[in-house]
Amino acid sequence: MAVKPEASAAENAFCIVFILITVFSSPLQAQTSGEIDAPSLFSSSAFLSLCDQSAGDDSPNSAAVGQNGASPSSAGDSNIGQQNDWVHSWMRKADEARASQPHFVSPIVTTHVMLVQQYRYDMYWQQDPTGTTTANYGASRGLEIIPATRLEVGIFPPGYLTHQSNVPDGFGDLSFQVKFRAFSAPEGTGDYFVGFFLGASLPTGTAPNGLGHTILSPTFAAAKGIGPWDIQSTIGANLPATGAGLLGRMIVFNTAVDHKIKGKIWPMLEQNSTFWTGGTLDGKKEVFLTPGLVLGSFPLAERLHLTIGGGVQIAVTQFHRDNHRWILSVRFPF
Repeated sequence: MAVKPEASAAENAFCIVFILITVFSSPLQAQTSGEIDAPSLFSSSAFLSLCDQSAGDDSPNSAAVGQNGASPSSAGDSNIGQQNDWVHSWMRKADEARASQPHFVSPIVTTHVMLVQQYRYDMYWQQDPTGTTTANYGASRGLEIIPATRLEVGIFPPGYLTHQSNVPDGFGDLSFQVKFRAFSAPEGTGDYFVGFFLGASLPTGTAPNGLGHTILSPTFAAAKGIGPWDIQSTIGANLPATGAGLLGRMIVFNTAVDHKIKGKIWPMLEQNSTFWTGGTLDGKKEVFLTPGLVLGSFPLAERLHLTIGGGVQIAVTQFHRDNHRWILSVRFPF
C-alpha cells in the first residue's frame, strides 16, 4: 500500500483547513446553517455593530484623526475596510440563504439537500466480493460555498485510491456541483426545501481509478422536517457524455432520515440505490443501507466550526460491487 501519497492527500486537506482558519477566523460571524444550531456571541447584529463602531472611530470626531481631518493610516484603513466589506457582503448572502431554509445536518452519503458552506474531507474503506480492501482519501468531497442566496457551488478535488490488490494506486476524477434553491422555508414556517442540482466529473484520474469519461449528473432534491426528525432525498442520473456503451446510464436514488438530539447528536439511517440501463451492467441494481452518526457542530474560531460523522454502507441486494464500506467524514462549516 502506498503510504507517501496518502500522507500527501491528508497534508493537503489540513493545509486547506489551516487556510480557512487563517482567512475566516478574524472578520467573520458565527454560522447559522444546519451544521450549527447554537447561537453565537458573534451574531449578524453584533458583527454589524462592531463594523459600525469601527467606522465611527475613523470619523472626524475620533481622537485618532489628525487636525487636518485625516487619519495618518487612512490609506491602510481604507484598504482593510474594502476587504472587510467584500467578505462581509459574501457572508451576509450566505447567512440569508441559511435563514431561508431548514437547518438539517449533512448526511453521510446522501448529498446534503440544503445549501451549505463548508470544507469537507471524507475517507472510505471498502471491500469487494473477494475481500480485497480499497481506501479512498478525499472521496470526491471538498469546498462548498454560497455565492448567492439561491446558489451553492462545490469544487471537489480528486480522491486518492489505494488498493490491497495489484491494481495501481492513483487519483480519481475532479468533480463539481451547482445547487439551486427553488423553494424553502425554515423551521416554524414550513420546514422544507426543494432544489435542483447539476454536477459533473471530469476524466482527470489515472486509470483505473478514474472513469475515463465526462459524467453529467442532474439531480432533484427535497427535504422535510417533522419536529426533531428530518428526511432528505435526492434522485438523479449519471449520464456519460462519452462511453455510454461501456458505462451505461445510472439512476441514483438516496434518502436519509435523521433525528436531532440535544442539538449536537444526529443518528441517521440512509438508503443508497443505483439502477443501471445500458452498458456492461444493464438491468442491474445495487442497494445499500447506511446507519451513521454525526456529532456537532463544535466551535473552533468564531465562524469556523467542526462536525464529524461516520457510518458503514451494507449491501442488501444480491448484486453489489463492494460491501461494508466504512466512512469517516470531517466537515469544517464556516
